[in-house]
Amino acid sequence: QVQLVESGGGLVQAGGSLRLSCAASGSILSLLVMGWYRQTPGNQRELVASIFTNDVARYADSVKGRFTISRDNAKNTVSLQMNTLKPEDTAVYYCHMNTGIQGYWGPGTQVTVSS
Repeated sequence: QVQLVESGGGLVQAGGSLRLSCAASGSILSLLVMGWYRQTPGNQRELVASIFTNDVARYADSVKGRFTISRDNAKNTVSLQMNTLKPEDTAVYYCHMNTGIQGYWGPGTQVTVSS
């Protein structure tokens, strides 16, 4: 079993920055894809950014140029640097990791951007 723990959420003013981190522990064989999703009340969870083992990353159009995802394969961690935050970025952010066989979710961390 794999456990994910997120950190780095909080309250920030519009235009500010936050950095989210997620660490995996447990029976880890190979984490092919790591990513971040977010969810607001009444809405589906949406992909924010993901990164593959070859460091190829993809981003939601709404965060391109503002967010950067990175991973450390040796430490089984993934981070999301969020710059120029906007009130519409307010959401619960979830870390997700996928071995290709099974996916795992973190418990979520709240990000609130005030205007």
